[in-house]
This record gives sequence, structure tokens and C-alpha cells, in this order.
Amino acid sequence: MLIGSIINGSERNEQDRETHEVRNPFNQELIGTIALASPEDLDDAVNSAYEIYEKTIRHMPAHKRGEILRKAAQLLDERKEEFAQSIMIESGKPIQQSRTEVQRSVQLLLYAAEEAKNITGEVVPMDAAIGGENRMGMVKKKSLGVVGAITPFNFPLNLTLHKIAPAIAAGNTVVFKPAEKTPITGYKIVKLLHESGLPEAALNLVLGTGADIGQPLVEHEKVAKISFTGSVPVGKGIQKSAGFKKLTLELGSNSPILVFDDANIEDLAVSLIKGGFGYSGQTCISVQRIYAHTNIYEQLLEKLIEETNKLKVGDPADESVDIGPMITEEAAKRADEWIKKAVEEGAKAEVGGERNGNIVPPTILTNVNKEMHVVKKEVFAPIISVIPFEQEEDAIAQANDSIYGLQAAVFTKNIDRAFRVADQIESGGVWINESSTYRQDNYPYGGVKQSGVGREGVKYAVEEMLELKFIGVKLER
Repeated sequence: MLIGSIINGSERNEQDRETHEVRNPFNQELIGTIALASPEDLDDAVNSAYEIYEKTIRHMPAHKRGEILRKAAQLLDERKEEFAQSIMIESGKPIQQSRTEVQRSVQLLLYAAEEAKNITGEVVPMDAAIGGENRMGMVKKKSLGVVGAITPFNFPLNLTLHKIAPAIAAGNTVVFKPAEKTPITGYKIVKLLHESGLPEAALNLVLGTGADIGQPLVEHEKVAKISFTGSVPVGKGIQKSAGFKKLTLELGSNSPILVFDDANIEDLAVSLIKGGFGYSGQTCISVQRIYAHTNIYEQLLEKLIEETNKLKVGDPADESVDIGPMITEEAAKRADEWIKKAVEEGAKAEVGGERNGNIVPPTILTNVNKEMHVVKKEVFAPIISVIPFEQEEDAIAQANDSIYGLQAAVFTKNIDRAFRVADQIESGGVWINESSTYRQDNYPYGGVKQSGVGREGVKYAVEEMLELKFIGVKLER
């Protein structure tokens, strides 16, 4: 299967192009080959998206944009197993988790269809200012133009639609660069959106590396906004080179979980293991640091170990498998090295084992310290550290002792403490009595500190895809 970039509806997959192989992370089988885009292709993609924006898309009525997105949701729902298999094969995500991603994506498109018809401005009370009598002020929200969408490998459908769907809902056009490790699902969703009635040049797909295609996309003068999900170093680079473009950057995290001694241990242990080890921990908001009150530390640790031992590791195509491979052997080796380094420095692996190719067994570490990579950095792997605390203030301080702040969690039955602690945690989002990994597509999602800028979540992403325009009128009396 050779696929190429799709620009103005035409696929560029000529045989003489440089190519990149896409392989199944579990068994390394070749599942596709991509014909890499050139800088000229990227320029064509941006220019055609800009031209159709000026001629057509900026004038397209909201009900039409909503209709296209609703049709896309219908088609995706009809083909949900095809897309789930695509996600599983190219990303290594267990099939049950892949199906969940598709179902969320159907709902996301429906949210976007509704938001397209609910973009409203406001009337400003001009006479609230001295001298403002006999004047009327209106604030409109208008589309930006061309949006550059750069997406990661770990949610090749859902995170793609978190960028594309709000951009379309807001009346923009999109140039989309998926991760080169998982381009096939992105290719399929572009074709589906075209089939749904979206003018072809309004969504162009460019296949290539970040250096060859991503960077020129960020710098292109006709691109009005960049929406990126990925690592902190790449995000910082985008911020430096984007100029005056609007930015949404969803970057890394090392999610802290605070468990107090009145929490329901049985229920939360199941939630935290699922949240820490789902998709081999390759989720930005994966459970990483669990701070447990000393009164329940041993009880919680025992339950976490028990639940971890129930997990089945293996072929992601197997319906009963919970943990599949990491995206590459390089990523698995890095995780394995971090575990071994932590153990050498005094940590204890309560659960874990030997790496097998791309598969890293789910690992629980204790006796860690804040300077270890597994605590200080984003592990992006199936590794959880469990750390005792005695005082609430100490737990909050440890949770906040990080360059990251994307999503966190607090477990307690004390409602006063729950809200008090949630308010003090430095994070874009905090769950009470729910894992940090839980996410719905209709609330504002994004980080503070080096976890990023801007917000996703369909309604909030649409706002990020618009700009305000004031129109004032002086009235004759």
C-alpha cells in the first residue's frame, strides 16, 4: 500500500519519490509505505488552502459546515471497525482501546457540528463609557484562514480531529501533517471528510518529517495558526519560529495523583492502573506520580500491584489484551533504561520485568526521589511511581514541583479538602475522585507551565480558531 499527500484532491504518490515505511509496532510487519512530500508540495498545499478559503470557505454558511461535520460523524460511525483496526495496526494500541478512540471521535465530530452553528458575538454597551452616547458597538467572531495541524502518533484519529474538526467548524481551511509513524489513519480521515462534502482543497494532507515538512508549515506566511501536540522541545521550537501566528501547543506532562487516607482504595486502584498503563502509558495525561498518605500507603500499593498482575500483555489484536507494544523499540529501550537507572539509584521495582522488543511490562516503582527521571520527566511509558506523604501541604508541594501542569487528580471523600487541594494544584485540569487520564472532548483541555498554551476541547478549540473584530457605529439623533 503506497499512499501520498493529498493536495487539492490529488494524491501525490509517484513511484520516484522518497518513501518511508510504516510498520506494525507489535510484529514489525510492513503495513504501508508513504511517499514523502517535498517543500514544493507543502507550498502547494498551503496556497490551495489559502485560495479556497478566500474564494469559498470564509463565505460558507454555518449550517453547511455543520452538515459536513455531521455527515463525517455518520460515515465514521458506519466504518468504526475499519478505523479501529487501522489505529491498532499502525500504533499498536490494543483493539478495545482503539475502538474507544473511534467512538470518541464520532462524538467529537458531532460536537463540532453543533458548535459550527453556535458561534456568536456580542453587543457592547458603548454608553458605559463617558462620551459613548449615541454609539453602538458590535463584536464579531471571524475565521482565521489556513490552520496548520501537526499531530502525534498516540491518538492518530482523536487528536487529529481535535484540530481539524474545530477548524472546519470555525470556517477555516487546514493543512494537516500527521506523525510519520501513524499516517494511515490520518490519510483515511482526510478521504472521509472529502467524501462528506468538504471541498477538497479545504483540507490538504502532507506526509513527511517534522524537519522537512513541519517546520516549513510553521513558518509559512499564509498560515494563520498552528495547532500542535507533541514534545516540549518541539513545542518550544514552534513557539520561536511561528512569528505572530496564533498557537495551540499541547505538550508533555507527568501527572500527579494525590490519594488521601479517606479515599476508596478498591475503586481508585482500578482507575489508576487503567490510567497509568493504558496504551503502554503513551498518553500525555497518563498516571505517573501517585502520592499516597502514609496511613493507606501500604494498602494502596498492595492493591495497585494486585490490579497490575491482572493485566494481559501481548498482541494488540487480541480482544483480551490490555497492554501492547510501545510505538518503537527505541522508545521501549529508553523506558527500560529509565527503570534500570532508577533501581540503580535506590528505587524498588514492585512489579515489572524484562523488556521484550517493543513491549515494556507495566512497572510500579517505590522508594523513588524527585530527581529521578521517572519522577521528574515525562515517562510516556508504562511506569508508575508510588510515593508516601504525611501532610497535605507537602503533597501539594511535591505535585507542583514540576515544569509540567496538564492534568492531575485528587482522591478524597472530604469535599472541603477536595476543592481546596484542587485549587492549589498547578495544572490546566484537576479531577476529583477520577484518574488524571480521563478526558472528555467537550471540556477545556490544555496545560500551564511547560505543558503548553491554549486549549482544546471542541467548544474551546473553536474559540482558539477565531479572532475578534469590533465594528462601531455612531448614530444620528
